[in-house]
Amino acid sequence: MNNILRNVLDIMRISPVIPVIVIEDPAHAVPLAKALVAGGIRVLEITLRTEYGLAAIRAIAEEVPDAIVGVGTLTLPGEFSAAREAGAVFGVSPGLTGTLIAAAKRSGLPLLPGVMTPTEVMHAHEAGFRQMKLFPAVPAGGIGMLNGISGPLGDVMFCPTGGISQENAPQFLALKNVVCVGGSWLTPKDALQTGDWARITELAVAASALRK
Repeated sequence: MNNILRNVLDIMRISPVIPVIVIEDPAHAVPLAKALVAGGIRVLEITLRTEYGLAAIRAIAEEVPDAIVGVGTLTLPGEFSAAREAGAVFGVSPGLTGTLIAAAKRSGLPLLPGVMTPTEVMHAHEAGFRQMKLFPAVPAGGIGMLNGISGPLGDVMFCPTGGISQENAPQFLALKNVVCVGGSWLTPKDALQTGDWARITELAVAASALRK
């Protein structure tokens, strides 16, 4: 497990923002990934919120070599091996259960587990995780929560996701226990629907600049 977790930290350090991507048209996957990578955002979380998630991961893994593609919204144990076979190199879950921990170990897929409360952070910590996704970050207490947890659990590093925007991301990234943030603002629906990849690249450039 420790090697897997170190890989997660390495992935988190690559970009200040991990876009949370919902693919509703499989034709969008590759041009979207290319637009994000062109703007300096290489780590991509493709969620399983639609039926096209795995196909999108496979297409990006095959056609966008500079992208580091991961799978999001992992909630079932069978999804781990399916995502890894599709080409995902890391996984993100909205929460954490014993079943998911076992599935992550079996698949070898590095996992960034979601937590919301101090108790959930402690459970994940007890299971060996040192990198976690605070989700949903703003409803969970946001900056105050992260500052509060940094005392008793100072060895845990976070990727806050949920309510994060271009405007408030710098405040989160300034925290000592935040490595990166997750957000959906880099992939607005109207830009996807119209194929405005240049706009998405511009958003990625701005997001890349958040880490000084």
